[in-house]
Amino acid sequence: MGRLVGRTALVTGAGSGIGETTAKLFAREGARVVLVGRREASLRRVEAEIEAAGGAAAHVAADLSTRDGCETAVAGAVAAFGRLDVLVNNAGIADQHKSTVNTTDDLWGRVIATNLTGVFRMCRAALPRMERQGAGTIVNVSSIGGVYGIAGASYSSAKAAVLALTRNIAIQYAGRGIRCNATCPGPTPTPMLAATEREDVDRDMREITARHVDTSLPVTETIDQANAILFLACDESKAITGQYLVIDNGMCL
Repeated sequence: MGRLVGRTALVTGAGSGIGETTAKLFAREGARVVLVGRREASLRRVEAEIEAAGGAAAHVAADLSTRDGCETAVAGAVAAFGRLDVLVNNAGIADQHKSTVNTTDDLWGRVIATNLTGVFRMCRAALPRMERQGAGTIVNVSSIGGVYGIAGASYSSAKAAVLALTRNIAIQYAGRGIRCNATCPGPTPTPMLAATEREDVDRDMREITARHVDTSLPVTETIDQANAILFLACDESKAITGQYLVIDNGMCL
């Protein structure tokens, strides 16, 4: 029997990369999966692929940098399947490795709005529903940038704050049937990683980052990240809350 049979899981950023792989893995494990993201065409494609493989899925197109978008996503999940058992906050945007002095107010605001405030708002919208059900699991996707301070200023700051939020929620709900943990991916082939190869990337900052990462080691794959998320979402980790897993093939040891 699948590890998520009978549960409804909402996965943000589900139209590509880690989110897409996680959503498909969850569906194979028996979850009813709600796909959330900005690009409806991508969500429809993933939904169709899950259903073609015998899984159950629905999608909600929403801008998670806004309060309305987050509330719409959670409401849509409940409307589709009647409950919400697992929330995976995976959606995020890159900052092209911009250093502190090269980070504009606009870039800072956009990255924080999606990578931190969006996670907070999704948790805020989901927690009352989970509390009424008496159970729930949240997995926030942070980054090695949040642990080690590498990557751009706005990205690493947002991802570090996600770890603090994760622990804060875990403390609030410990013993009440709701767990909150995080994963910290290392470099993983995704559209967001590809964005760091754009011409406007801060190459000096990227070189500084590279000095703290063992690039001789292989990058992780999206399934490596999805497997860690699944572990934290299912009952195999029922005694774990307020923690984070680094999945980077040892690049930052």
